[in-house]
Amino acid sequence: MRDQDDDGEQRGRATRDDGTPDPEPRRGRPRSAAAERAILDAVIALLEAGEPLAGLSIERIARTAGVGKATIYRRWSGKEELFVDVVRDMEPVDPPVSGTEGLADLRIMLESLRTRGLAQRSSVLLHNIFAQMKSHPKLWAEYSGRVIAPRRAAMLAAVRRAVAAGELRDDLDVELIDDLFVGPVLVRTVHRPDAPLPDDLADRIITALLQGLAPAAGRV
Repeated sequence: MRDQDDDGEQRGRATRDDGTPDPEPRRGRPRSAAAERAILDAVIALLEAGEPLAGLSIERIARTAGVGKATIYRRWSGKEELFVDVVRDMEPVDPPVSGTEGLADLRIMLESLRTRGLAQRSSVLLHNIFAQMKSHPKLWAEYSGRVIAPRRAAMLAAVRRAVAAGELRDDLDVELIDDLFVGPVLVRTVHRPDAPLPDDLADRIITALLQGLAPAAGRV
């Protein structure tokens, strides 16, 4: 018989009648949304109390959340995965895109990038978390792989759709085109945190790139 964890899930590997473990673990009950919420909230509460990311232990998080450590490890392999989900929970939700449009989807994703930049500016906690993440290579690599890389892949896919639809030039490297769209927002959020992030920024970036930077009289 298995032990029961704090959220009512079964934990550990099943055992035979003689006490030896079964060759394969059996799937337990579905994850408890309440337990996950309690764990995420516990990490946020500890960070708000001034605890640094590096100082948080799974044991401390579990105690604050009122769950067992096994409940956390069942959902996350370690602190890095957990902290990435905490950050994603604090950030604005990524908006849905059509997956079939080019420039229209690019605009939605640029606007999402802008709102995430605003969120980092308005939340001292979120700003501090990002600063701490960047000083911990393993944690930053986890965030880059699980969050940044998929977002970049989605942007590149939208650029390719825009090129295929004739909305963008087909004689340029798609990665360069993507950088031209994303670059202005990243500059204003990372390198120029005092620069404005106006509501129409995404539209202005797209319009400027489509029209080009040469004076009107010099356009071909």
